[in-house]
Amino acid sequence: MFNKKSYFHSIYEQIFFATCYANINISRLPGETMQDFEILLKNSTSAHGHLCPGQIVGVRMAMLGCRLIGLDEPTRHDQIKKLIVYVEMDRCTADAVAHVTGVKLGRRSLKFMDYGIMAATFMNLKTKESIRVVSTEEARSLAPAYAPEVSEKYPQQLEAYKRMPDSVLFRVQRVEVSINEFDMPGPTRRKVTCSRCAQVVRDHREVNKDGRMLCRPCAGGVYFSNGREVTWPDMNWVPGNNAKLSNSENHSKMVVRAGMNLAPTHVQNHKS
Repeated sequence: MFNKKSYFHSIYEQIFFATCYANINISRLPGETMQDFEILLKNSTSAHGHLCPGQIVGVRMAMLGCRLIGLDEPTRHDQIKKLIVYVEMDRCTADAVAHVTGVKLGRRSLKFMDYGIMAATFMNLKTKESIRVVSTEEARSLAPAYAPEVSEKYPQQLEAYKRMPDSVLFRVQRVEVSINEFDMPGPTRRKVTCSRCAQVVRDHREVNKDGRMLCRPCAGGVYFSNGREVTWPDMNWVPGNNAKLSNSENHSKMVVRAGMNLAPTHVQNHKS
């Protein structure tokens, strides 16, 4: 049976401990200049494809993390260049964090750390301040206390996560993040040609194996195996060509090509 008194007692404990744990001077937070929560949630949900508890948590996580590092409009041109975000999960929350902050893998401002934890770290490159925001496991069990009028579990979580204080929904840590020049946004700083397949490897991701520079697929231990180059129907297609493309049945007629190109190692160091 739901004990309302014990739940609210737990809520007060969560607020107290979360605030102490964060150890952040709340008076330094800037004004509410970020877009309204409901607008951010609506746009993030549209981009993600559906509304879910993870979207609400992610939007709020991003809003809180950015505020705590002094970036109240993270998608603005002068602020987006100061921001790097590390997400620790590949779930709905990650999409919401990326949408609110504007960070992108292709711009090297979004980093994926495969920890399986509902958390993200927000780093201000100018001030070097980094804040890690972690979704609490207690929030799920506290949902009945914040949305008691909603009987079904899923809708109840949706409503409760909108009502919970940040200090109940999240734990906050001030952390230090060491980032090297090859992980920074901006132009490529180093290129190496794989000595086995001639593939160019960027940003110091090559593997030195017995003095030979290799790409990771050639060095072994990647996510795929038995890679073989193929030819396929329509392989000479280009954008703007109105010729009808082959159907999927024809695409099954791919032909495996044998052989690999060998090339000497060549290193290019690029200075930004």
